[in-house]
Amino acid sequence: MGHNESIEDYLECILILGKRHPVVRSVDVASELGFKKSSVSVAVKNMKAKDYIKVSDEGYITLTKTGKARAESVYERHTFFTKWLTELGVDPKVAAEDACMMEHVISEESFKAIKKGVALPE
Repeated sequence: MGHNESIEDYLECILILGKRHPVVRSVDVASELGFKKSSVSVAVKNMKAKDYIKVSDEGYITLTKTGKARAESVYERHTFFTKWLTELGVDPKVAAEDACMMEHVISEESFKAIKKGVALPE
């Protein structure tokens, strides 16, 4: 997993957890992703340094404007590719795993073209 891919996975996780819970903490991210707390701690420092997140004195993680935009972009790609592959008959678990890889490597130009050319049911 590349450095950007790792950060994108963390940002996507924080976005999703934020939709389900009133607050997000490092321990929640570790639990969700199945990572050690120490690994999440390093990632949190990196994301703070890149101004993707802010961490309150209580340890609550919130996405900055930049972090939220990046997280939403990754999440949109993930949900699009998962749905598309599932519609094509791919097993949902495999589709989600493949979407997780695809979301990180495709260019914005190609993603927009695919979205434009693929009609998915609402």
